[in-house]
Amino acid sequence: MRIVMKFGGTSVGGEQALKNVVALTGRYAKSNDVVVVASAMNGVTNTLMDASNWASQRDQAHVAEILEQLRRRHESTCRQVIASADLMRKTTACLDDELRELERALTGISYLAELTPRSRDFVLSFGEKLSTHLLAGALNDAGLKVKRLTGDEAGIVTDASFGEAAPLTEITKQQVKERLDPLIKDGTIPVIAGFIAATQDGVPTTLGRGASDYTATIVGVALEADEVWIWTDVDGIMTADPKIEPAAQTIPELSFMEAMEMSHLAAKAMHPKALEPAAEVGLPVRVKNTFNPNGPDTLILQDQPIKSGSIVKAVTSVREASMVTVSGAGMHGAPGTAAKVLDVLRENDINILMISQSSSEANISLVIA
Repeated sequence: MRIVMKFGGTSVGGEQALKNVVALTGRYAKSNDVVVVASAMNGVTNTLMDASNWASQRDQAHVAEILEQLRRRHESTCRQVIASADLMRKTTACLDDELRELERALTGISYLAELTPRSRDFVLSFGEKLSTHLLAGALNDAGLKVKRLTGDEAGIVTDASFGEAAPLTEITKQQVKERLDPLIKDGTIPVIAGFIAATQDGVPTTLGRGASDYTATIVGVALEADEVWIWTDVDGIMTADPKIEPAAQTIPELSFMEAMEMSHLAAKAMHPKALEPAAEVGLPVRVKNTFNPNGPDTLILQDQPIKSGSIVKAVTSVREASMVTVSGAGMHGAPGTAAKVLDVLRENDINILMISQSSSEANISLVIA
């Protein structure tokens, strides 16, 4: 099989987690073509967001504290997961280079006292850059032949919508295939930094918060993979949030439409956009638990008919959301009322989760986040 395996923040978040990832990659690479996509270590993207905000306020003390915190965490983990002194020195040198570049970016933001979407994307990209240096070093230390790449080096090209860029599909497919196929045929495991890409001019962009899943499915489609495996910290997609409902169970199979609807309604197993590329070509996506790899998982397929007795598959909870109802006698029969309401929300960057309108058209209810 050709498998794209994406590991989330908790899966690369420390010594034991990274050792699990190394073991799993080695296990499946023995008899399959494997591509690895990795997120930033858990919590690092939020830390980078804080650093950029402090830099825009010219608070050098907080920025320096965060940089030192990032250095300690990544270098400490490096020492724990890489036994070879030579490999550890090389990996540490790569981490130092990235942190120096991050420091220069934050200094530039501080001088201007301005944080633009473009500069924020550049700062946030360092989480994945740092984690993939660690992971590539650990895999190399385990005797695996790897090539570490950023998303743009792997060939992912986007528009210039900083903060949530959209991939340019055709050129991305072509470039990813051209750049990764030779590595795979040579027996090399590409280790790709998720979440980040670049415009056609080489300007760094991001695919949106938590979008390493999206990177994995984009790469999977381009490489005509057999499956994409999303490794997380739960046993697949569950019938409810196990932190709220201990009796929650793993759903063995879902259709793409079901999984996309669940992700839009706050199910955390998948990024909402990640399934779109896979659904277009029918690429199966499997959600597995890094810490329980032999446990139950969820397979997401093109079609999954509803079976008798299983009408309700899952319950999700939407937090920090509000319901707004717009009503009034003047709305009855007035054309374009819904469009006007939606325009106001769009202009204020308010996300709409659900919308309903009464049959009499006298009121509109919206759930917003």
